[in-house]
Formats: sequence, structure tokens, C-alpha cells
Amino acid sequence: MLLGFHLSISGSIDMAINRANSIKCNTFQIFTSNPRGWQLTEIKEEHIDLFKKKCNEYNIKTPLVHMPYLPNLSSPKNEGYQKSIEILTSELIRCNLLNIPYLVTHLGSHLGEGITFGLKRVINACSIALSKADNNTMILLENTAGTKNSTGSTFENLQFILDNVKSKKIGICFDTAHAFAAGYDLRSKENVQKTVNLFDNIIGINKIKAIHLNDSKYMFNSHSDRHEHIGLGYIGENGIRSFLNNKITNNCTIILETPIDSRRDNVQNLNKVMDLIS
Repeated sequence: MLLGFHLSISGSIDMAINRANSIKCNTFQIFTSNPRGWQLTEIKEEHIDLFKKKCNEYNIKTPLVHMPYLPNLSSPKNEGYQKSIEILTSELIRCNLLNIPYLVTHLGSHLGEGITFGLKRVINACSIALSKADNNTMILLENTAGTKNSTGSTFENLQFILDNVKSKKIGICFDTAHAFAAGYDLRSKENVQKTVNLFDNIIGINKIKAIHLNDSKYMFNSHSDRHEHIGLGYIGENGIRSFLNNKITNNCTIILETPIDSRRDNVQNLNKVMDLIS
């Protein structure tokens, strides 16, 4: 199983690999630059070489890049929307330079223009970016928690995008906390299987290339996006255990985005996941 965390690139981008190796992870997720800005910092050639060398040395497989926070692929505001497409395109190119196969993106907010409008904007953005970048990196659509005006909280929304993007270099990153908040129950073995079956019937679980494994700080169907330590949230140990031991996790990169606080750090959350795997 490929299991890791979202990690810092502080110092240089290759340092994320040292951090992954120090906590015995065989994969990870990163931002390639400041996630709260529009400007992408150039990645030096020497750091690209080190990144690839260290991935091979430490046997790191299929790491992920996550899009920064500011781009909005559903936006009706044309200036911000065009900048978002430019960032998406640039991140695909940066991923390819680093031999990173997957770029995870939030789908954004339609800002009240309606879900159909938002979906069409995402389809257009992904189609343009994949055409311009023209490399082997796939875009992974991350399901959302269903907060107000968000795009992509239902399996039907995600399938509509997959069906209509011109390129087929597109898949899904399944976030457990987001799915739970959006109304897909994951609290028991039976409910996990029902949710998996529903996803498989609408989209197909083969489309899931990565998983964000997070417990939820808020109740079922809350439409609130807040992550909790594994087993300490409303999904709970039984739900996370059932999910981890379901076929949905087969052949996926699994990334934890759990908090770090006085209750647990990354190593303790990793140990909890290992305890829950049969």
C-alpha cells in the first residue's frame, strides 16, 4: 500500500522526500510553491534532479501535487478564471518535470451562477490545460464537501466532468471527509460498501487514482470541510477500518491530510492507519 502525508517543501522541493522517508512513508503530496499566492516559484534544475534521484533512492512511488488554494476553476469572473487555467497548465508542466503522475485539484465555486455553469467551467479549464501541457500527468478531480456554491460534491457531478473533458488524462482523488460531509455515509462496513457500489455504478472505482484519507470533524451530511485525526472524528475507527480494507483502496496512492496538534502527530496517525489495516 502506498501511504503518506501532505508534506512541506521548505528549503527546496526535494526536501519533501527526506521528510517522507524520516516517517517511513513511501509516497507523499506537496504544493510546488506557495499555496496562497498566484506566483509559482521557479523550480531550479538542480532541485528537479535531486527530487528524481531521491524518489528513486528512497523508493518513493506516485507522489501527488496539489493545486494551490487561489485558483477557481468554476469562477464566473473571467480574469481570475483565466489565471486559474494558467496555473493549472503550469502545474501540469511542473509535475511532468518532476515525474509526478497526478495533479489534484479542487473544483472551486460557481459563486451563485449555478452548478451547471460551474461544471462547464471546470470542463473547459481542464480541457484547455491538458491540451496546452500535452504531457503524461493526469488531473485528479477532488470531490468536495458540498459547501455553498461548490462544484463537484456529488458523484454525478464528477462523472459529468469526466465524460465531457476532451482529454482522458483525468481521474478522481476521493476524499473521505469530503464525501462524508457531502452525504455519503462511511461509518460502517455496510455503509462503506453501499457508497463504494454507488461510486462504481456512476463513475467506476477504476477512475480513483488517489485517496485523501481523513476523518471528519463535523457530523454526517454537514457540508463542512474540516479534517480530524484518524478514528477521532465522526467517521470513526470502524468506518476508516472498513474503508481501508475495501477494494476502493486497491492500487491507489493514499494521502493523509490530518492535523498536527497536542493529541497526535503524523507518525501517530500513520500508526493508527497501520493498526486498522487487516
